Amino acid sequence: MKYLAFCFQFIVLCACTSKKSADGQLADSTAQQKPSKKEYTIILEQSQPDSLKGSLQAEASEKIGDATIKILYYSPAVRGRIIWGGLVPLDKVWVTGAHSATSIEFSHDLLIDGKTIAAGKYAFFTIPTKKDWTIILNKNWRQHLTDQYDEKQDVVRITATPEIENKNQERLRYLIEKETDREGEIVVYWEKIEISLPFKIK
Repeated sequence: MKYLAFCFQFIVLCACTSKKSADGQLADSTAQQKPSKKEYTIILEQSQPDSLKGSLQAEASEKIGDATIKILYYSPAVRGRIIWGGLVPLDKVWVTGAHSATSIEFSHDLLIDGKTIAAGKYAFFTIPTKKDWTIILNKNWRQHLTDQYDEKQDVVRITATPEIENKNQERLRYLIEKETDREGEIVVYWEKIEISLPFKIK
């Protein structure tokens, strides 16, 4: 009886060890499949369709002078679809990304279109049209798409003329471009349209 009990315990122990090892290998395999931050950057930079489904969570950040600017967003892909007037409706407030509102945060006051915008965190929205776009910073940065958008919460609205590029940008991408130690631009680039928001550090 004791011998049988010992054999049973040995079999259970081996089975648990084997399962733990298999689970560990599965976890390692899953971890290896997840793109690194560097790989995400490469994916966002490329012009050809990628094999990843859905909208990727992405980040753009830059230090200009003493100010740090950070943008968090979800990056959808073109995937052969009609974007402007198709996937993205014209003449309506757009989250300028996917899923949650795109957020922009800066550590110092900014001067945008002659108006002082206090340091803090805001939602970044746009209204695409066939001609000029409207760029919006809104106080309510924590919201799903534009479900809770309220124009009364806007802190600034400016009109910007989009540039048409020859190169296709497969995934929506934000860039923070440094012009001088106190000046820069927030750039949104998707499909063949690029839109810019100039700013100065106060």
